[in-house]
Amino acid sequence: MQAAPVPFDPAATTHVVERWLSAAAEQNLDLVVFPEAFIGGYPKGSAFGAVVGDRTAAGRDEFARYWNGAVEVPGPLTGRLGELAAAAGTHLVIGVVEREFGTLYCTVLFFSDTGALLGKRRKLMPTGAERMIWGFGDGSTLEVHSTGIGRLGAVICWENLMPATRMAMYAQGIELYCAPTADSRESHHATMRHIAMEGRCFVLAANQVLRTGDFPPDHPTPYDDDPEHLVSRGGSSIIGPLGDVLAGPVLDQEALLTADLDMALIPRARYDFDAVGHYARPDVFSLHVDTTARRAVRTDGSSSASPSSPQNRSGSLGHRP
Repeated sequence: MQAAPVPFDPAATTHVVERWLSAAAEQNLDLVVFPEAFIGGYPKGSAFGAVVGDRTAAGRDEFARYWNGAVEVPGPLTGRLGELAAAAGTHLVIGVVEREFGTLYCTVLFFSDTGALLGKRRKLMPTGAERMIWGFGDGSTLEVHSTGIGRLGAVICWENLMPATRMAMYAQGIELYCAPTADSRESHHATMRHIAMEGRCFVLAANQVLRTGDFPPDHPTPYDDDPEHLVSRGGSSIIGPLGDVLAGPVLDQEALLTADLDMALIPRARYDFDAVGHYARPDVFSLHVDTTARRAVRTDGSSSASPSSPQNRSGSLGHRP
């Protein structure tokens, strides 16, 4: 789903989600993927008053507005998203800005076609200035979900450049590799094709189309003051397990990209390449993935898992469930 949200306004953006999911329902789609930070907003162009060694009062005010527009997981808004997924009869993958304590996270939420919240993925590595405003995820949400349409997971934006992250997903047998992003460059599209070939999976890359005028009037406009100036061009696409482009990339306009995914193509593609199977060399290379939830405070008799996490998982991802 290549669309424009209402930045920093979760309620208004939820109406945008509802409108696009209604369009998806008309086409009986089984899976819909929205871009990174779709609800809560990707604050492109903001500096939040930060320089090395100092912050401004105005920057703190800007962050407070951003924090107040973030989403608690689970919470009323996630409940509403579940209702919308159920009404559309589709699995929903959507990027949100998540709030927990005083920290924000770039998070992806997963909903079943009955509206159940299957889980969340917190971005492991915010990029560049994102580190001023987003916390770091841990390995506890680095998981793939078994669904009736296939094994479903997500890797967010430049996490896709992290080989270890990709291997952790491949080891869980990911088939529907969702890639919400804020990167609209041609080089990112090349990365998506590479990952589809490397993982022998379907890749669904979703990005926003945003213009200067989509932001509040007081939002910084370092790119251009023209309200029609494109801040994000999109570039969403759907890629097959041999790197073939099934839809997109689409630039400069909102679009609902669709494709029929033949899951039988995945074992055919893995016949001659399996990154964590017959094409791996475990005698030479190995990867340990720590899936422990990392909490700053633990109380006696309680798990260290996040309050919103169904369980605290620990161990290596060396096999496919």
